[in-house]
Amino acid sequence: MFTLTGTIIIIALIALNITIVTTADDLELMLLGTPTPTRNSNSYLHEAQDLFSSGDLGGAVSAYKEALKFDSENIEAMVELARLQTYYSRLLTPNLGYTQLLDAYDTIQVAAELAPENSNVHAIRALVLDWLATNGSTPFEQREEYLADASQAAQLARQLDSNNALAMAFQAEIAADQLRFDQATQLAEQAVALAPNSMDTHRVYAYILESTRYYSRAIEEYKRAAEIEPNMTFLYISIGQNYRQLALYDQALEYFDQAASINKAIGIEDPLPYLAIAKTYTRQGEFFAAARNAEAALALDYTNPDLYGQLGYIRSQARNFEGSIPMLECAVSGCEVLYDDFYGVIPLTDATEDQLANLEHIQVEGLPLNNSSVVYYYVYTSMLAAFGICDTAETYMKMLENTYGGDETIMGIVAENRQVCAILAADN
Repeated sequence: MFTLTGTIIIIALIALNITIVTTADDLELMLLGTPTPTRNSNSYLHEAQDLFSSGDLGGAVSAYKEALKFDSENIEAMVELARLQTYYSRLLTPNLGYTQLLDAYDTIQVAAELAPENSNVHAIRALVLDWLATNGSTPFEQREEYLADASQAAQLARQLDSNNALAMAFQAEIAADQLRFDQATQLAEQAVALAPNSMDTHRVYAYILESTRYYSRAIEEYKRAAEIEPNMTFLYISIGQNYRQLALYDQALEYFDQAASINKAIGIEDPLPYLAIAKTYTRQGEFFAAARNAEAALALDYTNPDLYGQLGYIRSQARNFEGSIPMLECAVSGCEVLYDDFYGVIPLTDATEDQLANLEHIQVEGLPLNNSSVVYYYVYTSMLAAFGICDTAETYMKMLENTYGGDETIMGIVAENRQVCAILAADN
Protein backbone atom coordinates (compact mmCIF):
# COMPACT_ATOMS: atom_id res chain seq x y z
CA MET A 1 0.00 0.00 0.00
CA PHE A 2 1.31 3.40 -0.97
CA THR A 3 1.93 5.86 1.75
CA LEU A 4 0.71 9.43 1.41
CA THR A 5 4.28 10.52 0.80
CA GLY A 6 4.70 7.94 -1.96
CA THR A 7 1.47 9.05 -3.62
CA ILE A 8 2.60 12.66 -3.63
CA ILE A 9 5.93 11.69 -5.19
CA ILE A 10 4.22 9.68 -7.97
CA ILE A 11 1.83 12.56 -8.76
CA ALA A 12 4.74 14.96 -8.86
CA LEU A 13 6.67 12.70 -11.27
CA ILE A 14 3.64 12.37 -13.58
CA ALA A 15 3.18 16.14 -13.59
CA LEU A 16 6.87 16.65 -14.34
CA ASN A 17 6.70 14.15 -17.20
CA ILE A 18 3.69 15.93 -18.71
CA THR A 19 5.47 19.26 -18.42
CA ILE A 20 8.58 17.92 -20.14
CA VAL A 21 6.54 16.42 -22.98
CA THR A 22 4.46 19.55 -23.56
CA THR A 23 7.37 22.01 -23.36
CA ALA A 24 10.05 20.03 -25.19
CA ASP A 25 10.00 22.41 -28.16
CA ASP A 26 10.28 25.45 -25.89
CA LEU A 27 13.12 23.80 -23.99
CA GLU A 28 14.95 23.09 -27.26
CA LEU A 29 14.55 26.72 -28.31
CA MET A 30 15.91 27.86 -24.96
CA LEU A 31 18.94 25.61 -25.37
CA LEU A 32 19.54 26.79 -28.94
CA GLY A 33 19.25 30.46 -27.98
CA THR A 34 16.97 33.23 -29.24
CA PRO A 35 16.87 33.29 -33.06
CA THR A 36 18.31 36.46 -34.60
CA PRO A 37 15.86 38.16 -36.98
CA THR A 38 17.22 38.19 -40.54
CA ARG A 39 16.93 41.23 -42.81
CA ASN A 40 15.19 41.07 -46.17
CA SER A 41 15.20 43.10 -49.36
CA ASN A 42 12.47 45.50 -48.19
CA SER A 43 14.43 46.28 -45.04
CA TYR A 44 17.45 47.37 -47.06
CA LEU A 45 15.28 49.28 -49.57
CA HIS A 46 13.71 51.32 -46.76
CA GLU A 47 17.18 51.94 -45.30
CA ALA A 48 18.47 53.08 -48.70
CA GLN A 49 15.60 55.55 -49.11
CA ASP A 50 16.17 56.96 -45.61
CA LEU A 51 19.91 57.33 -46.21
CA PHE A 52 19.29 59.08 -49.52
CA SER A 53 16.87 61.50 -47.87
CA SER A 54 19.46 62.27 -45.20
CA GLY A 55 22.09 63.02 -47.84
CA ASP A 56 24.23 59.92 -47.27
CA LEU A 57 24.51 58.82 -50.91
CA GLY A 58 27.38 56.42 -50.23
CA GLY A 59 25.34 54.66 -47.54
CA ALA A 60 22.28 54.56 -49.80
CA VAL A 61 24.32 52.96 -52.59
CA SER A 62 25.55 50.27 -50.20
CA ALA A 63 22.03 49.58 -48.93
CA TYR A 64 20.63 49.19 -52.45
CA LYS A 65 23.42 46.72 -53.24
CA GLU A 66 22.47 44.71 -50.16
CA ALA A 67 18.80 44.72 -51.20
CA LEU A 68 19.74 43.35 -54.63
CA LYS A 69 21.55 40.42 -53.00
CA PHE A 70 18.12 39.24 -51.81
CA ASP A 71 16.20 40.23 -54.95
CA SER A 72 18.67 40.29 -57.82
CA GLU A 73 16.06 41.10 -60.49
CA ASN A 74 14.39 44.06 -58.78
CA ILE A 75 14.38 46.52 -61.69
CA GLU A 76 13.24 49.53 -59.63
CA ALA A 77 16.08 48.97 -57.15
CA MET A 78 18.61 48.71 -60.00
CA VAL A 79 17.32 51.91 -61.58
CA GLU A 80 17.53 53.83 -58.31
CA LEU A 81 20.95 52.36 -57.49
CA ALA A 82 22.37 53.47 -60.87
CA ARG A 83 20.83 56.94 -60.43
CA LEU A 84 22.34 57.36 -56.97
CA GLN A 85 25.71 55.98 -58.06
CA THR A 86 25.74 58.63 -60.76
CA TYR A 87 24.97 61.44 -58.34
CA TYR A 88 27.39 60.00 -55.78
CA SER A 89 30.16 60.31 -58.37
CA ARG A 90 29.63 64.08 -58.16
CA LEU A 91 30.81 63.97 -54.53
CA LEU A 92 34.05 62.19 -55.41
CA THR A 93 37.22 63.38 -57.07
CA PRO A 94 37.28 62.70 -60.85
CA ASN A 95 39.13 59.37 -60.78
CA LEU A 96 37.05 57.92 -57.94
CA GLY A 97 33.93 59.35 -59.56
CA TYR A 98 34.86 57.59 -62.78
CA THR A 99 35.01 54.24 -60.98
CA GLN A 100 31.60 54.92 -59.44
CA LEU A 101 30.15 55.73 -62.88
CA LEU A 102 31.51 52.48 -64.30
CA ASP A 103 29.71 50.64 -61.49
CA ALA A 104 26.53 52.55 -62.33
CA TYR A 105 26.94 51.56 -65.97
CA ASP A 106 27.24 47.87 -65.03
CA THR A 107 24.13 48.17 -62.87
CA ILE A 108 21.94 49.80 -65.50
CA GLN A 109 23.16 47.49 -68.26
CA VAL A 110 21.87 44.49 -66.28
CA ALA A 111 18.55 46.28 -65.80
CA ALA A 112 18.34 47.00 -69.54
CA GLU A 113 18.90 43.33 -70.35
CA LEU A 114 16.19 42.24 -67.89
CA ALA A 115 13.68 44.97 -68.82
CA PRO A 116 14.34 46.19 -72.38
CA GLU A 117 10.90 47.82 -72.62
CA ASN A 118 11.17 49.83 -69.39
CA SER A 119 11.30 53.57 -70.11
CA ASN A 120 12.86 54.49 -66.75
CA VAL A 121 15.68 52.00 -67.27
CA HIS A 122 16.69 53.71 -70.51
CA ALA A 123 16.25 57.19 -69.00
CA ILE A 124 18.74 56.39 -66.23
CA ARG A 125 20.98 54.64 -68.73
CA ALA A 126 21.06 57.93 -70.67
CA LEU A 127 22.06 59.78 -67.47
CA VAL A 128 24.87 57.33 -66.66
CA LEU A 129 26.28 57.39 -70.20
CA ASP A 130 26.15 61.19 -70.38
CA TRP A 131 28.04 61.59 -67.10
CA LEU A 132 30.59 59.01 -68.25
CA ALA A 133 31.06 60.99 -71.46
CA THR A 134 31.80 64.19 -69.54
CA ASN A 135 33.93 62.75 -66.74
CA GLY A 136 37.50 64.01 -66.93
CA SER A 137 38.95 60.53 -66.38
CA THR A 138 37.12 58.94 -69.31
CA PRO A 139 39.53 58.19 -72.17
CA PHE A 140 39.05 60.76 -74.92
CA GLU A 141 38.32 58.17 -77.62
CA GLN A 142 35.34 56.83 -75.64
CA ARG A 143 33.59 60.13 -74.99
CA GLU A 144 31.81 60.56 -78.30
CA GLU A 145 30.72 56.93 -78.20
CA TYR A 146 29.26 57.35 -74.71
CA LEU A 147 27.52 60.57 -75.73
CA ALA A 148 25.99 58.98 -78.83
CA ASP A 149 24.79 55.97 -76.80
CA ALA A 150 23.34 58.34 -74.18
CA SER A 151 21.35 60.20 -76.84
CA GLN A 152 19.97 56.92 -78.24
CA ALA A 153 19.01 55.73 -74.74
CA ALA A 154 17.11 58.96 -74.03
CA GLN A 155 15.28 58.76 -77.35
CA LEU A 156 14.30 55.13 -76.69
CA ALA A 157 13.07 56.04 -73.20
CA ARG A 158 10.79 58.71 -74.69
CA GLN A 159 9.57 56.37 -77.42
CA LEU A 160 8.51 53.92 -74.71
CA ASP A 161 6.86 56.71 -72.67
CA SER A 162 6.46 60.11 -74.28
CA ASN A 163 5.58 61.70 -70.92
CA ASN A 164 8.64 60.44 -69.06
CA ALA A 165 9.91 63.70 -67.55
CA LEU A 166 13.23 62.15 -66.46
CA ALA A 167 13.93 60.94 -69.99
CA MET A 168 13.11 64.42 -71.29
CA ALA A 169 15.37 66.08 -68.70
CA PHE A 170 18.32 63.80 -69.36
CA GLN A 171 17.87 64.24 -73.11
CA ALA A 172 18.15 67.98 -72.45
CA GLU A 173 21.34 67.44 -70.45
CA ILE A 174 22.83 65.39 -73.27
CA ALA A 175 21.88 68.07 -75.83
CA ALA A 176 23.68 70.67 -73.70
CA ASP A 177 26.79 68.50 -73.59
CA GLN A 178 26.58 68.29 -77.38
CA LEU A 179 26.43 72.13 -77.41
CA ARG A 180 22.87 72.13 -78.77
CA PHE A 181 21.67 74.66 -76.22
CA ASP A 182 18.42 75.78 -77.88
CA GLN A 183 17.11 72.22 -77.96
CA ALA A 184 18.44 71.60 -74.45
CA THR A 185 16.61 74.63 -73.05
CA GLN A 186 13.33 73.69 -74.71
CA LEU A 187 13.46 70.10 -73.44
CA ALA A 188 14.45 71.18 -69.93
CA GLU A 189 11.55 73.62 -69.69
CA GLN A 190 9.14 70.90 -70.83
CA ALA A 191 10.56 68.46 -68.26
CA VAL A 192 10.15 70.96 -65.41
CA ALA A 193 6.57 71.64 -66.51
CA LEU A 194 5.81 67.91 -66.55
CA ALA A 195 7.49 67.18 -63.20
CA PRO A 196 7.73 70.41 -61.14
CA ASN A 197 8.36 68.43 -57.92
CA SER A 198 11.34 66.51 -59.28
CA MET A 199 14.81 67.37 -58.07
CA ASP A 200 16.24 65.91 -61.28
CA THR A 201 14.29 68.16 -63.66
CA HIS A 202 15.25 71.34 -61.78
CA ARG A 203 18.88 70.20 -61.52
CA VAL A 204 19.10 69.65 -65.27
CA TYR A 205 17.46 72.98 -66.07
CA ALA A 206 19.89 74.69 -63.69
CA TYR A 207 22.83 72.93 -65.36
CA ILE A 208 21.74 74.17 -68.78
CA LEU A 209 21.32 77.72 -67.50
CA GLU A 210 24.77 77.48 -65.90
CA SER A 211 26.25 76.15 -69.15
CA THR A 212 24.85 79.14 -71.02
CA ARG A 213 26.17 81.55 -68.35
CA TYR A 214 22.79 82.51 -66.91
CA TYR A 215 24.26 82.10 -63.45
CA SER A 216 21.59 83.96 -61.46
CA ARG A 217 18.79 81.93 -63.04
CA ALA A 218 20.81 78.74 -62.55
CA ILE A 219 21.10 79.54 -58.85
CA GLU A 220 17.31 79.83 -58.58
CA GLU A 221 16.77 76.46 -60.25
CA TYR A 222 19.41 74.77 -58.09
CA LYS A 223 17.69 76.24 -55.04
CA ARG A 224 14.35 74.79 -56.20
CA ALA A 225 16.04 71.41 -56.55
CA ALA A 226 17.49 71.79 -53.03
CA GLU A 227 14.04 72.60 -51.64
CA ILE A 228 12.84 69.23 -52.94
CA GLU A 229 15.91 67.28 -51.71
CA PRO A 230 17.35 69.51 -48.97
CA ASN A 231 20.27 67.25 -48.02
CA MET A 232 21.90 66.81 -51.43
CA THR A 233 25.24 68.50 -50.84
CA PHE A 234 26.21 68.54 -54.53
CA LEU A 235 23.33 70.98 -55.11
CA TYR A 236 24.73 73.39 -52.53
CA ILE A 237 28.18 73.10 -54.10
CA SER A 238 26.63 73.94 -57.50
CA ILE A 239 24.86 76.96 -56.01
CA GLY A 240 28.14 78.14 -54.49
CA GLN A 241 30.01 77.66 -57.76
CA ASN A 242 27.47 79.84 -59.58
CA TYR A 243 27.76 82.54 -56.94
CA ARG A 244 31.53 82.32 -57.39
CA GLN A 245 31.11 82.88 -61.13
CA LEU A 246 29.24 86.07 -60.25
CA ALA A 247 32.11 87.06 -57.91
CA LEU A 248 29.66 86.92 -54.97
CA TYR A 249 32.18 85.19 -52.78
CA ASP A 250 30.45 85.55 -49.42
CA GLN A 251 27.32 83.85 -50.77
CA ALA A 252 29.46 81.15 -52.39
CA LEU A 253 31.23 80.42 -49.10
CA GLU A 254 27.88 80.32 -47.31
CA TYR A 255 26.60 77.50 -49.53
CA PHE A 256 29.88 75.57 -49.46
CA ASP A 257 29.78 75.81 -45.68
CA GLN A 258 26.19 74.57 -45.73
CA ALA A 259 27.32 71.49 -47.65
CA ALA A 260 30.07 70.87 -45.09
CA SER A 261 27.56 71.29 -42.25
CA ILE A 262 25.17 68.72 -43.74
CA ASN A 263 28.04 66.24 -44.06
CA LYS A 264 29.12 66.87 -40.49
CA ALA A 265 25.56 66.38 -39.19
CA ILE A 266 25.27 62.94 -40.78
CA GLY A 267 28.86 61.90 -40.05
CA ILE A 268 30.23 62.02 -43.61
CA GLU A 269 33.87 63.02 -44.11
CA ASP A 270 33.66 64.58 -47.56
CA PRO A 271 36.60 66.74 -48.69
CA LEU A 272 34.81 68.44 -51.60
CA PRO A 273 33.12 71.31 -49.70
CA TYR A 274 36.50 72.26 -48.24
CA LEU A 275 38.06 72.15 -51.71
CA ALA A 276 35.30 74.41 -53.00
CA ILE A 277 36.00 76.81 -50.14
CA ALA A 278 39.73 76.66 -50.89
CA LYS A 279 39.17 77.49 -54.57
CA THR A 280 36.96 80.43 -53.61
CA TYR A 281 39.65 81.87 -51.34
CA THR A 282 42.20 81.30 -54.13
CA ARG A 283 39.98 83.29 -56.51
CA GLN A 284 40.01 86.12 -53.96
CA GLY A 285 43.78 85.94 -53.53
CA GLU A 286 43.48 84.78 -49.91
CA PHE A 287 45.98 81.98 -50.24
CA PHE A 288 46.55 81.27 -46.55
CA ALA A 289 42.84 80.56 -46.01
CA ALA A 290 42.79 78.60 -49.27
CA ALA A 291 45.70 76.38 -48.22
CA ARG A 292 44.18 75.85 -44.77
CA ASN A 293 40.94 74.53 -46.29
CA ALA A 294 42.81 72.40 -48.86
CA GLU A 295 44.77 70.88 -45.97
CA ALA A 296 41.47 70.22 -44.15
CA ALA A 297 40.22 68.41 -47.26
CA LEU A 298 43.42 66.37 -47.46
CA ALA A 299 43.11 65.39 -43.78
CA LEU A 300 39.77 63.72 -44.59
CA ASP A 301 41.22 61.60 -47.40
CA TYR A 302 45.01 61.57 -47.21
CA THR A 303 45.52 58.68 -49.64
CA ASN A 304 43.78 60.57 -52.45
CA PRO A 305 46.35 61.88 -54.98
CA ASP A 306 43.90 64.42 -56.43
CA LEU A 307 43.78 66.25 -53.10
CA TYR A 308 47.59 66.47 -53.04
CA GLY A 309 47.40 67.99 -56.52
CA GLN A 310 44.81 70.54 -55.39
CA LEU A 311 46.95 71.59 -52.43
CA GLY A 312 50.08 71.74 -54.59
CA TYR A 313 48.30 73.93 -57.13
CA ILE A 314 47.05 76.31 -54.42
CA ARG A 315 50.55 76.57 -52.95
CA SER A 316 51.95 77.38 -56.39
CA GLN A 317 49.36 80.15 -56.77
CA ALA A 318 50.42 81.48 -53.38
CA ARG A 319 54.03 81.48 -54.64
CA ASN A 320 54.97 78.82 -52.12
CA PHE A 321 56.82 77.10 -54.94
CA GLU A 322 59.06 74.93 -52.80
CA GLY A 323 56.11 73.71 -50.72
CA SER A 324 54.10 72.89 -53.84
CA ILE A 325 56.65 70.44 -55.27
CA PRO A 326 56.19 67.51 -52.83
CA MET A 327 52.39 67.82 -53.07
CA LEU A 328 52.43 67.85 -56.88
CA GLU A 329 54.91 64.96 -56.90
CA CYS A 330 52.44 62.92 -54.85
CA ALA A 331 49.71 63.74 -57.37
CA VAL A 332 51.55 62.81 -60.55
CA SER A 333 54.00 60.07 -59.56
CA GLY A 334 52.88 58.93 -56.12
CA CYS A 335 54.77 59.19 -52.88
CA GLU A 336 55.15 57.96 -49.34
CA VAL A 337 54.05 60.31 -46.57
CA LEU A 338 53.37 60.32 -42.86
CA TYR A 339 50.14 61.43 -41.24
CA ASP A 340 49.71 62.99 -37.82
CA ASP A 341 46.36 63.98 -36.29
CA PHE A 342 47.75 67.37 -35.27
CA TYR A 343 50.20 68.24 -38.07
CA GLY A 344 48.32 66.52 -40.88
CA VAL A 345 50.24 65.15 -43.89
CA ILE A 346 54.03 65.22 -43.51
CA PRO A 347 56.30 64.56 -46.51
CA LEU A 348 59.16 62.23 -45.59
CA THR A 349 61.69 64.96 -46.37
CA ASP A 350 60.09 67.22 -43.73
CA ALA A 351 59.71 64.58 -41.01
CA THR A 352 61.76 64.37 -37.81
CA GLU A 353 63.50 61.14 -36.80
CA ASP A 354 60.85 60.62 -34.13
CA GLN A 355 58.03 61.04 -36.66
CA LEU A 356 59.73 58.69 -39.11
CA ALA A 357 60.03 56.08 -36.40
CA ASN A 358 56.57 56.34 -34.85
CA LEU A 359 54.06 57.53 -37.47
CA GLU A 360 52.39 55.27 -40.00
CA HIS A 361 53.93 55.39 -43.48
CA ILE A 362 51.23 55.91 -46.11
CA GLN A 363 51.63 55.08 -49.78
CA VAL A 364 49.91 57.41 -52.27
CA GLU A 365 49.51 56.26 -55.87
CA GLY A 366 49.98 58.86 -58.61
CA LEU A 367 47.28 59.89 -61.06
CA PRO A 368 47.38 58.82 -64.70
CA LEU A 369 47.77 61.69 -67.15
CA ASN A 370 44.31 62.73 -68.37
CA ASN A 371 42.14 65.83 -68.56
CA SER A 372 41.47 65.72 -64.82
CA SER A 373 45.13 65.59 -63.82
CA VAL A 374 46.92 67.44 -66.63
CA VAL A 375 47.03 70.73 -64.68
CA TYR A 376 49.04 69.02 -61.92
CA TYR A 377 51.49 67.67 -64.49
CA TYR A 378 52.26 70.98 -66.17
CA VAL A 379 52.38 72.97 -62.93
CA TYR A 380 54.74 70.32 -61.52
CA THR A 381 57.07 70.67 -64.52
CA SER A 382 57.03 74.46 -64.09
CA MET A 383 57.98 74.17 -60.42
CA LEU A 384 60.74 71.66 -61.19
CA ALA A 385 62.13 73.86 -63.98
CA ALA A 386 62.14 76.91 -61.69
CA PHE A 387 64.34 75.02 -59.20
CA GLY A 388 66.60 73.57 -61.89
CA ILE A 389 65.39 70.00 -61.43
CA CYS A 390 65.32 69.69 -65.19
CA ASP A 391 65.97 65.98 -65.76
CA THR A 392 62.84 65.10 -63.80
CA ALA A 393 60.91 67.95 -65.44
CA GLU A 394 61.88 66.68 -68.90
CA THR A 395 60.43 63.23 -68.13
CA TYR A 396 57.02 64.74 -67.45
CA MET A 397 57.25 67.26 -70.28
CA LYS A 398 57.73 64.38 -72.71
CA MET A 399 54.61 62.74 -71.28
CA LEU A 400 52.69 65.98 -71.85
CA GLU A 401 54.09 66.20 -75.37
CA ASN A 402 53.01 62.65 -76.21
CA THR A 403 49.46 63.09 -74.92
CA TYR A 404 48.75 66.81 -75.46
CA GLY A 405 51.03 67.66 -78.37
CA GLY A 406 48.16 69.35 -80.18
CA ASP A 407 47.22 71.64 -77.27
CA GLU A 408 48.84 75.02 -77.90
CA THR A 409 48.47 76.24 -74.31
CA ILE A 410 50.08 73.19 -72.74
CA MET A 411 52.81 73.04 -75.36
CA GLY A 412 53.49 76.73 -74.72
CA ILE A 413 54.05 75.95 -71.03
CA VAL A 414 56.36 73.06 -71.96
CA ALA A 415 58.36 75.34 -74.28
CA GLU A 416 58.72 78.00 -71.56
CA ASN A 417 59.88 75.40 -69.03
CA ARG A 418 62.51 74.11 -71.44
CA GLN A 419 63.69 77.65 -72.03
CA VAL A 420 64.03 78.18 -68.26
CA CYS A 421 66.06 74.96 -68.01
CA ALA A 422 68.29 76.08 -70.90
CA ILE A 423 68.97 79.45 -69.23
CA LEU A 424 69.82 77.77 -65.91
CA ALA A 425 72.08 75.28 -67.67
CA ALA A 426 73.92 78.12 -69.45
CA ASP A 427 74.36 80.01 -66.17
CA ASN A 428 75.80 76.95 -64.49
